[in-house]
Amino acid sequence: MTPGTSCPNARTYDEPVDLTAYQQAALRTAAPRDKQNEFLHLVLGLVGESGEIAEKVKKVIRDQDSDFTKIDIEDLKKELGDVLWYVAVLADYFDIPLNEVGEKNIEKLAGRQQRAVLGGSGDNR
Repeated sequence: MTPGTSCPNARTYDEPVDLTAYQQAALRTAAPRDKQNEFLHLVLGLVGESGEIAEKVKKVIRDQDSDFTKIDIEDLKKELGDVLWYVAVLADYFDIPLNEVGEKNIEKLAGRQQRAVLGGSGDNR
């Protein structure tokens, strides 16, 4: 799949993100994985940060009549970064390289696109 061809609004970037380097950097700020309840902390952290993004979207819908040009992009970047941090550390908890998570996700979505099943529901479509 050629970048930017599957979605008319897709952006391309000059420098790809090195997910392995990101994951290693994230782990330098993470608690030890053997800390009591660390897995639960990571899962709840991911849910909480995702919820913060949902809250920002809700407020644009409620207060800005769904005009998403008014969303605070810098604030959104921070929250998305928090989500990415939790994904990176949670993946490491199970010894999964973050780049593998990204690769598998793109493979899955490309397969769905080829089969024309991007829409719909179910994990195994």
